[in-house]
Amino acid sequence: MSSETLKTLFHPFASGTVAAPGEGERVLFLGAEAGFALPEGFAASLSAVQGFRPLYRQLLAQRIEAKPEIDGEDYDAALVLCTKHKGENEANLAAAIARTRLGGLIVVAGAKEDGIQPLRKRMEGFNLAVDYMPKYHGVAFWFGRPADADEIISKLAKAPVRVDGRFQATPGMFSHDRIDAGSELLASRLPEDFTGDVADFGAGWGYLSVEQAQKSRGLTRLDLYEADHAALEAARDNLAKNCPNAPARFFWHDLAGEPVKDKYDLVIMNPPFHEGTRGRSGARPGNDQDGRIRPSRRRPPDARGQSRPALRAGSGGEFQGKRRNLPQRPVQGAVGEEISLRGFDADPIIEQQKGRAHYLRTAFEFPSNSFYSTSALRSVSSAGMEVTLKPASTKWISPVTPEERSESR
Repeated sequence: MSSETLKTLFHPFASGTVAAPGEGERVLFLGAEAGFALPEGFAASLSAVQGFRPLYRQLLAQRIEAKPEIDGEDYDAALVLCTKHKGENEANLAAAIARTRLGGLIVVAGAKEDGIQPLRKRMEGFNLAVDYMPKYHGVAFWFGRPADADEIISKLAKAPVRVDGRFQATPGMFSHDRIDAGSELLASRLPEDFTGDVADFGAGWGYLSVEQAQKSRGLTRLDLYEADHAALEAARDNLAKNCPNAPARFFWHDLAGEPVKDKYDLVIMNPPFHEGTRGRSGARPGNDQDGRIRPSRRRPPDARGQSRPALRAGSGGEFQGKRRNLPQRPVQGAVGEEISLRGFDADPIIEQQKGRAHYLRTAFEFPSNSFYSTSALRSVSSAGMEVTLKPASTKWISPVTPEERSESR
């Protein structure tokens, strides 16, 4: 829980094990979250840094001054609250060391699932005098900023990753080292030559916006909404490099907690496929220790509710991605054979709805309630209640029966 790990972070001061920073001193707090109380004697000014807007807004609600990026240097001390992403933790630690004066105290805390013990051992590997204290189901460790910290900083800092030869992202962002499969599928279904105002909800580092801008050169407006400040800045750079003439605007925005005031002709989005916790608050997703997907930091779980009020009447609609974990059973068919899936009852993977909105998911539900895998598709057509499938391989996934669907819930 967030409150437990925050208590772990401040416990060395609260217990008197470490002297609390006094009046006139400045303390940098990276990964700051609301819900903490400063220990007695902790009189230093606190500069909280939080780039994930829902957590940033919680800090402001607690009347804690916060910024999305680090401002200033030569701090007297630094606090680092770990997340579940190894690369992000190391980058924050590198930034803390770089921004703290010689001999300044650096305190780091996290839960076991945040990888706090391997991080502590790695810092010990730099021949630092590291002290530590387990408390509240977590561990806090601390050390003094060494005189020669360049090597440590260079080994901990994370350079941007080149994705698909076109994009740049950094550890801690959703799918920072590859194009997410769901986003790639969604991009293949985005409308071409679309004109009008478009919004990308949960834009991440800008992949879907770039794809839409390249498919539709006549957009009048392309607004990117993203809760992760660093990802939004990456999206700004990726749009500038790939689509310099796109009419793009960028909004650091909490879609789950802040209304979207503008109206659009088309909304594109790829909501989170996995709901879970950031490790404490439950609001901040990212990638796991090995860099694989865990709950998506890109999109708050409730972001989908924003899309319909943001659509103009008679608009092109909404394109969004969603996955379901359902039982599947393979069937055989000849390449190019057309199969009618009319009449099957199953949960949707892609749903198409006539009228003002279209909902794009990971397989297809047309009026016939058909279900099949898109990984083997060559093309799909729908005429009234009839749906046909042209497989690009000799295998695809047949519809799921109502009994199988019920068992999967």
